[in-house]
Amino acid sequence: MHNHHSALGLVRDLKPVEPVTLVRPHAARRAARFFADHFPGKTLYAVKANPSPDLLRVLWDSGVTHYDVASIAEVRLVARTLPEATLCFMHPVKAEEAISEAYWTHGVRTFSLDTMDELEKIVRATEGAADLNLLVRLRVSSDHSKLSLAAKFGAEPEDVAELLMAARQAADALGICFHVGSQAMSPHAYAVALERVRAAIVAASVTVDIVDVGGGFPSWYPGMEPPPLKAYFDVISRGFESLPISYSAELWCEPGRALSAEYSSLIVRVEKRRGDELYINDGAYGALFDAAHVGWRFPVTLLREPNAEVSVTMEAFSFYGPTCDDLDHMTGPFMLPDDIQAGDYIEIGMLGAYGCAMRTKFNGFGAEHVAVVSDEPMESLYVGALADTERRSATITKLF
Repeated sequence: MHNHHSALGLVRDLKPVEPVTLVRPHAARRAARFFADHFPGKTLYAVKANPSPDLLRVLWDSGVTHYDVASIAEVRLVARTLPEATLCFMHPVKAEEAISEAYWTHGVRTFSLDTMDELEKIVRATEGAADLNLLVRLRVSSDHSKLSLAAKFGAEPEDVAELLMAARQAADALGICFHVGSQAMSPHAYAVALERVRAAIVAASVTVDIVDVGGGFPSWYPGMEPPPLKAYFDVISRGFESLPISYSAELWCEPGRALSAEYSSLIVRVEKRRGDELYINDGAYGALFDAAHVGWRFPVTLLREPNAEVSVTMEAFSFYGPTCDDLDHMTGPFMLPDDIQAGDYIEIGMLGAYGCAMRTKFNGFGAEHVAVVSDEPMESLYVGALADTERRSATITKLF
């Protein structure tokens, strides 16, 4: 793994033929410290966002000791990488064999569920264990989020009371969890969800020991500039404090994107220009899945030497990836200088969340080179003494 100060320095030194993933451990450390210092409860990292063992170790060293795992493969990964970590199996639908292995082999004690069938499965797989933390997942709205998670999981309101009462009987600690959707753009999403939690507790008349507000904490992307994260924490804190819960109840959250997005960016090379379309050497089957399939816009910048002639006129471009598939298309728009051409390099930012995690080897592409850089991410919610509003301009001048 190479070490460089910046993306431009790497391009100057290596002139890479294949895509290069840039990792910024200092950015992940900063994000982890922000949650540790400001979230009024316990932070679990959602491993699915980026399962890199290197990132897991950075977060652990920065104080994140609990991990939201969604598959037995993630359980094994984190257990192998961080043997002392606390693992929470937060997928509401699990194979009984996976529950059994997680409990008996890896020491997992926390499981989520959203049906009576899943509760019975957990009880069977753990042989009626008396040390379980069972969190009932509620279905809540994703109206305030860019990617909905409201359709697949979550107990319906009419089923919640019975499920909570049954889980209370089987649990050492009973919890309620939810997920407001990915990239929540308003803190109000959590206020609405916590009102659903209140209604569920009142209907079931049970003592709740854990309230887990899930993920959804946003990062910065073009056209998706969220409020400061502290605004989310304030809304969650007020809502939690007003709930009819145990005096010793714990508040949890499960950030994935917010802890990992700034950790990685990607250097790609332009192989061809056709009008306002750029053919690059990574795409929909690589780190740019979200850009292709859900129209996600990522910050971009052209990597050029400061003494080169650089156009100051920006133009909207779309990208084609390297495979033979027409679906390998990222519509953007991605704003870049209008004189960009084949052979130029582009840095695509904020890909630490989900980008690297969703790579494939389709069409033989996908060879990944990794370099550590020490400069700042292209955008940040944490830069500047953890300030929420200080961001660097997304223009080429920021590289020099």
